[in-house]
Parts: sequence; C-alpha cells; structure tokens
Amino acid sequence: MVVRRLSGLQKDVLRLYRDCLRAVHKKPEESRPRFYAFTRREFERNLDIKRTDVKAIEYLLRIGRRRMEQYMSPNVRDIGMV
Repeated sequence: MVVRRLSGLQKDVLRLYRDCLRAVHKKPEESRPRFYAFTRREFERNLDIKRTDVKAIEYLLRIGRRRMEQYMSPNVRDIGMV
C-alpha cells in the first residue's frame, strides 16, 4: 500500500476544517447542524481547486480563518443558510 504524504497546504486545509468542526461544539446544540452543514458546504464548494493553485488555496485559507473567527464569536448563536 502506498501512503501519500500531504503537502503543507493540504495539512493547513485539514487543520482549518478540523478547527471549524471543533468550534461548532461551542455553539448551542440546536444550531449545530446548521453550522456543520455550512462548514461542509463551504469546503465542498472549493473541491475543484487544483493542488497546484497555491495562491488560490492560500487566499481561501485566509478567508476561512477570518470567517471562522467571525462565526465563532459568542455573539453568533445561529447561522442562516440560503
């Protein structure tokens, strides 16, 4: 079995995803499913980005971290999804 090593950017993306999922646990129980769905949808939306497109991945990582900080504020209790 061949084990592929992850690049630094791939590790950063996985770390952000895990951090987002952990942060959802701090939200009220009734709104967690919407936060999970939002997180998953945002990551799935960008699955078609090529691994070699470093600029786009770094940009999306910055946006993702900023959004996570905003949404994980104690004042944000629920998330509306369109």
